[in-house]
Amino acid sequence: MSMNLIGVERFAFIGLGAVGLAWALIHSLLPRRKTVEELERARRLDLHHRGRLAFGQIVDLAESENAQKPCRLVVYQYEVAGVSYEVAQDVALLPEIYEQAKRMAGRAISLKYDPKRPSNSIIACEQWSGISSSDTPRGPQPKACAESRDR
Repeated sequence: MSMNLIGVERFAFIGLGAVGLAWALIHSLLPRRKTVEELERARRLDLHHRGRLAFGQIVDLAESENAQKPCRLVVYQYEVAGVSYEVAQDVALLPEIYEQAKRMAGRAISLKYDPKRPSNSIIACEQWSGISSSDTPRGPQPKACAESRDR
């Protein structure tokens, strides 16, 4: 009888191992959901690559030091095909951009917008910035961000 019990225990152990292995395999193959930060970064880089250049003006800056998620908004306005837009971009993950924007408030900037949805725009991303400061060339010439310079 003890021989039969050992066979059942062995079968149960193998079965549990197979279920665990199947669970690990399924979870490793399923795509995980992207975080909000990853989605925003993908949006910025997509606009950088396929967006059209336009000129605008920084109209306001807002900063929130929330312990969980700091927020640094650059509010800017621009016009596309006779329609005026006033939008904001959170540049908390691009701190050098916020510092440049402080110095450029009220002055002209470059931006990139989605030609199919012009309200979707950026003034900076990890690979480009439309904000010129006094020590960088004027106009819409791309400027490498800190992430690109560190490589």
